Amino acid sequence: MTLPPDHPPVAAPRIGVLLVNLGTPDAPDPPSVRRYLAEFLSDRRVVEIPQILWQPILRGIILTTRPKKSAHAYAQVWTEDGSPLAAITRAQSSALQAALGGDVQVAHAMRYGKPAIGHAVDALVAAGCQRILIAPMYPQYCAATTATVVDAMGDHLKTLRWQPALRYLPPYHDDPAYIAALKASVETGLAALDFTPEVLLASFHGMPERTLHLGDPYHCQCHKTARLLSEAMGRPIEVAFQSRFGRAKWLEPATDTQLEALGKAGKSVAIFAPGFSADCLETLEELAIRGKEQFEAAGGARFAYLPCLNAEASGMAMLASLIRRELSGWL
Repeated sequence: MTLPPDHPPVAAPRIGVLLVNLGTPDAPDPPSVRRYLAEFLSDRRVVEIPQILWQPILRGIILTTRPKKSAHAYAQVWTEDGSPLAAITRAQSSALQAALGGDVQVAHAMRYGKPAIGHAVDALVAAGCQRILIAPMYPQYCAATTATVVDAMGDHLKTLRWQPALRYLPPYHDDPAYIAALKASVETGLAALDFTPEVLLASFHGMPERTLHLGDPYHCQCHKTARLLSEAMGRPIEVAFQSRFGRAKWLEPATDTQLEALGKAGKSVAIFAPGFSADCLETLEELAIRGKEQFEAAGGARFAYLPCLNAEASGMAMLASLIRRELSGWL
């Protein structure tokens, strides 16, 4: 059909894929970190405290004291390409675009910070994407991560006159392709060490214990990932949870407590973070730097941090296979 001469331009229909990770400040300085934390910690799924009680605490002591400390931590891992999480997510997006070809338009966004989900979706729609697969980059489902992406998409859809059809990448914590990619990555990391670790420790991001009792499957899915990986590798894997915050009881055992105990026991350790799709502050600073310091201060001598899947070949092949499966019927 020929369009009338005065018809506005219409892009050819395309399929979009949007990779979404947690987020990062724009720079490793207190003002940037303050803006990021204000957005992140104001999400009602992230901090499940009534806002009338939480906001005075957040706007008071937390945003007054925490940005300077966090900025120092970010500065230790910042690169020429900016935040490691941002740089790696961009690389993942580019690699996935190459793997999927021209039939699919791949973009990336951050749940908190830039590029924002709404901005990325608008760009995909402008490019003609009438069908979009949203891919939260979290192998294990958690209301404070995966669900917030769905929330943000729902909020943005309310602003659109012509809404695209959407699909969401489900959690892949027990997918054979994910376990195989983890196995290849961890074994490659271990082979590069000059010692054989006595303990292999999988550190997942922590959550308040109450989330488990409220029905969040995150704790169970983390343990299942570790169990399947242990079976695939044929060796024990211990599980711990990092990044505790506040006074509430969190999932245990805590990573820092485990590292101190292993250091005191004189054990050699290799630690990795299978719940993170890309290296970031929580892996590069909290585990690789601060975790090592805690381990050595307790008397430990041999410690190694093994990188996340990032944009390496095995991880990208896994992600591409999952994305192709979820695009079935669209491509």
